[in-house]
Amino acid sequence: MLNVKKLGTLFVAATLLFAITSCSNSGSKNKSAEVEKKEVNILYPNWAEGIAFTHLAKIALEANGFEVELTNLEPGLIYGELSKDDSKGDVFMDAWLPNTHKDYWADYGDKLVKLGESFSNGTTGLVVPSYVTINSIEELNANKDKFDGEIIGIGSGAGIHASTEKVIEEYGLDFEQITSSGPAMVASLEKAIKNNEWIVITGWKPHFKWAKNDLKYLEDPKGIYPKDVCAIISRRGFAEEMPKAGTFFKNFNLEEAQLYDLMGKISDSGEEAGAQQFYDANKAMIDAWFN
Repeated sequence: MLNVKKLGTLFVAATLLFAITSCSNSGSKNKSAEVEKKEVNILYPNWAEGIAFTHLAKIALEANGFEVELTNLEPGLIYGELSKDDSKGDVFMDAWLPNTHKDYWADYGDKLVKLGESFSNGTTGLVVPSYVTINSIEELNANKDKFDGEIIGIGSGAGIHASTEKVIEEYGLDFEQITSSGPAMVASLEKAIKNNEWIVITGWKPHFKWAKNDLKYLEDPKGIYPKDVCAIISRRGFAEEMPKAGTFFKNFNLEEAQLYDLMGKISDSGEEAGAQQFYDANKAMIDAWFN
């Protein structure tokens, strides 16, 4: 039979062994969590500015010790995925808020977090080459034949598509919005400019087409096309789990000239190489976003 002194000694030893084992297991779990918290999945649509924001973030995050996965999706799917409790995505850098994407925000916003703004002066509208001699949406019907009765748009999931459908209705336009993609829209625009033809597209700023071509918005007297910011949104809990990455996204912001420089480099050299060139040229500014 054990005496009290021996029993006390065994109790202390057992307690120490339990504490050491618990600390060891806790340390392993913490190390595992740290590895997981270094992986960032950025969701993005096939829009020029979103591609630019996303690839610049990828380059910067990887240079600062993160692993980054990029997933290309339609905007509605992006909002839906980020709102899930078990979301595979973390961040979306091109949410046009508070207006263009207001329907998505109404559906999912209570399960999302706005971290910051990639770009703070977003505009949308109908865009024509500057040589087109009309200046207002109200003049479109009188020149329908010169435009073949078509407004060249992008994907139907984009907020600007819905705004344009409203414009067609409110202004009584005898036009059809042609659904395509961002790259297809730009290709149609540049082909028309090359041939000095009239064309009207759904356009927005920021976009590299403004830096490459002489364009203008058609005036919108009814104010249907809104002004927005390109917001950075995340799933709930992201910034708490990855505070360094969260700080980076909260501080990420480009001015128009900077964004067009980035877009130009991507256009000339490709997404990864162009973003790397911009990062190398602006490393001090970008790395400061982590602090």
